[in-house]
Amino acid sequence: MVHALPSEITPEAVYLARRQLLQAGAAGGASLLLAGQGLAQGAVSVKRPGKLAALPGAPSKVAGAFTMDKLTPYEDVTSYNNFYEFGTDKSDPAENAHTLKPRPWALSIEGEVGKPLKLSLDELLKLGAMEERIYRLRCVEGWSMVIPWVGYSLSTLIQRAEPTSRAKYVEFVSLADPKQMPGVRTGVLDWPYVEGLRIDEAMHPLTLMAFGLYGEILPNQNGAPLRLVVPWKYGFKSAKSIVKIRLVEKEPVSSWTKANPREYGFFSNVNPKVDHPRWSQASERRIGDGGFFAPRKSTLMFNGYEAQVGQLYAGMDLKKYY
Repeated sequence: MVHALPSEITPEAVYLARRQLLQAGAAGGASLLLAGQGLAQGAVSVKRPGKLAALPGAPSKVAGAFTMDKLTPYEDVTSYNNFYEFGTDKSDPAENAHTLKPRPWALSIEGEVGKPLKLSLDELLKLGAMEERIYRLRCVEGWSMVIPWVGYSLSTLIQRAEPTSRAKYVEFVSLADPKQMPGVRTGVLDWPYVEGLRIDEAMHPLTLMAFGLYGEILPNQNGAPLRLVVPWKYGFKSAKSIVKIRLVEKEPVSSWTKANPREYGFFSNVNPKVDHPRWSQASERRIGDGGFFAPRKSTLMFNGYEAQVGQLYAGMDLKKYY
């Protein structure tokens, strides 16, 4: 793991205090560790790039909401993307997504709910308190980033729709407008882009509905105006530019699972012990850390969030349910 310099995330005094706490003896060590984490989380500060409208948020209190890994530079976060609606090359979204119109925008929530909703972007922005979170992002292709997001737990939104007892899964549907998205005119996937989570995954507090990154609204190429972020799963599970959420009884068929079920399972949890059929998942290349030939990092189980989400999969064969 590469740690950030104190000046990048945490004031030096707080960083040193946390380090001292971590070095404390076994007696009282657990309580001191929690206190040190609280100091670090409360002191998070991310410098805005000044490119788009500000979207401030308070530091999240959700367990696991902050990694101390070095942040991926904004320029890399916004220029190296998978967003096939705008092209299949990594540079295509940044070059082509200027045609996306994030306003006006509406999101509908339907299916197995007691209160179907249709909300404008302004209503969504006011629905929950904005939080800052710093998550690892691991792509199934073997590269990774560390991104400071702004948003609130997806559960905040889903609860408003009053899920019924039949709601076992949550399906996400992205915008598929060929006028705004040149990639939709191709047959690379069966549009619209569809993803899904089990209801307990969707309701986990780490599952984020993101409206911004680096303290500003989402750039178009990163999934404006709202996207999912599920940090313990491979990046393609985090649907972008979402227009519809359906709560359903049966497991939805995700776009990549439909395209190639052998390579892309429904769960797609980050797992260094389960390789992709065409490459190893044991290590990853961190974007912004020295280029293509920089030393690779060991991939962490559940992308480093095992303590928070491991219990969701207790007793499951994670090789069978990949």
